[in-house]
Amino acid sequence: MLDNLGRPGRILLLGGTSEIGLAILAALRAPADTQVLLAGRDEQRLAAAGKLLPFRAAPLAYDALQAGGHDAVLDQAFAEPVDVVIAATGVLIPQEQVDADPALAARMIDTNFTSHVTTLLGAASRMRSQRAGTIVVLSSVAAVRPRKANFVYGAAKAGLDAFARGLTDALAGTGVRVLLVRPGFVTGRMTSGMSPAPLSSTPAQVGAAVAAALDGTATVLWVPRSLAAAAVMLRLVPRPLWRKMRR
Repeated sequence: MLDNLGRPGRILLLGGTSEIGLAILAALRAPADTQVLLAGRDEQRLAAAGKLLPFRAAPLAYDALQAGGHDAVLDQAFAEPVDVVIAATGVLIPQEQVDADPALAARMIDTNFTSHVTTLLGAASRMRSQRAGTIVVLSSVAAVRPRKANFVYGAAKAGLDAFARGLTDALAGTGVRVLLVRPGFVTGRMTSGMSPAPLSSTPAQVGAAVAAALDGTATVLWVPRSLAAAAVMLRLVPRPLWRKMRR
């Protein structure tokens, strides 16, 4: 991955220890001199994650829940042009815990939705000035139709999905591309202990699919691709039957 002048590219991963985000980086066909900024709160975990990547990686202090500091983080990241921003910040808190403590719902909404709005608006503005760049947004099949088993999480992803689609339209013709990724159930650290749902995938599979899509022009990517047809059917399930579904 080189910039327009043939120099090593720069990538910003928001949620620098995200399993899927790191899998995307690992799958990229890019020169070893590619510069990767891993943005997150835990510097030790960020440094450890960077050592496993085949690129030049550096940690960048970033707290998704501190919206007032996001612009300063972006100033640091965009001190030089950034070619790709991967928005992978996210948490999954069980619905029963959210029901017992609504403050956890606020944390999940702010992490999975609000933080992306503030950071990606800022990133989009800077990329628009560059007249180039790609923003990867990790949505979810949960955005299609929230289920009672995780409806707060689904609501956050639905908001993020709508935001990403609007951002795609707003950036049309600017040279900046948005790639909206909608994985199904991903068997990884975030879903540990949960039984896999149909059409599930691994972080590595999502990473490989995103890396391949970055070489094309698609604006929406379902992982696996067959999930796109299944999502149409999800919208058609009668509500009484939908309520009986566990996941």
